[in-house]
Amino acid sequence: MSNQKGFSNKDYKGTIIEESLEDNIVLNDFNIIGFKITDDVIFSERWHLYTVQVSREEIEQVSKFIESGWYAHFWKNRNIIVVFKNKIFEFNYDDKVSWQPAIEYGLSVGIPNEQLDFLIN
Repeated sequence: MSNQKGFSNKDYKGTIIEESLEDNIVLNDFNIIGFKITDDVIFSERWHLYTVQVSREEIEQVSKFIESGWYAHFWKNRNIIVVFKNKIFEFNYDDKVSWQPAIEYGLSVGIPNEQLDFLIN
């Protein structure tokens, strides 16, 4: 996924949860700009969240590596791209109605509604 062409347009920021990946070695291909571990008391329930700077091409690749029942999301300004296993949704962060197809799909693959919040920072 890393190439000179893709390097110049890494204009999306995103969050990838390590536990959502079929193989976490794919994280080596991303420009990681932040990292956080959730503070769940039970070790097995902790998530490892990577903040990445990526190109649109890299976002499309994520859908090949993410496990069913998980998602990753990316943003550029107020434009959001949500990536599920082999399925991608795009919408405007400020237009909550435009979120509905992604939320409905997420619910259909078993993601709890409260996790379909697509936070940006």
